[in-house]
Amino acid sequence: MSKKILVATKNKHKLIEITKLLKGLDITFKCLADYPEAPEVIEDKETFIENAAKKAIEYSKFSGLPALADDSGLEVDVLDAEPGVHSARYAGEEQDDDKNIAKLLDALSDVPQEKRTARFKCLVVLAQADNVLVTAEGTCEGTITFKPAGEYGFGYDPIFIPKGYDKTFAELGSEIKDTISHRAIAFNKMAEIMTKKSFL
Repeated sequence: MSKKILVATKNKHKLIEITKLLKGLDITFKCLADYPEAPEVIEDKETFIENAAKKAIEYSKFSGLPALADDSGLEVDVLDAEPGVHSARYAGEEQDDDKNIAKLLDALSDVPQEKRTARFKCLVVLAQADNVLVTAEGTCEGTITFKPAGEYGFGYDPIFIPKGYDKTFAELGSEIKDTISHRAIAFNKMAEIMTKKSFL
């Protein structure tokens, strides 16, 4: 009988991405959509790891299951690592991808290509009640485009070109993104750790 883990997200795109990355494990994944009464955990910490740990701990205590949570975002060098932990709500609490992209491109309107360096970061935490069992981190370096391109992905994917490529994540599609993205790196590390050690 497979073990159960709660993936602490309501984002269907993120859930699909995560479960694909962890598909080799003998685990049944639940998500917050399975718990309509689940409380909203406010991501009010200053770092990705603190936000991920807070979510994992709170949702584990709520559900009684081990909980897997991540916090990720985009850091743009010329903007002093903004939007960072505020990536999802960069243009407002409604978490509108198009508005976030528009605001970021506006902030970079006078910035030349060579200075548009950025990276996606992802921190993952597995917790059981109050205990953080394991963490993993992934980073994907790249640059920000001048305009959106591509139909795949979500978030800032249409304006982020990963290092070593000449197309955005949204143009490359999930087959490539799922091997090189910050989330892929972090969750592959998590899967490797969970395979080698029994945390559950």
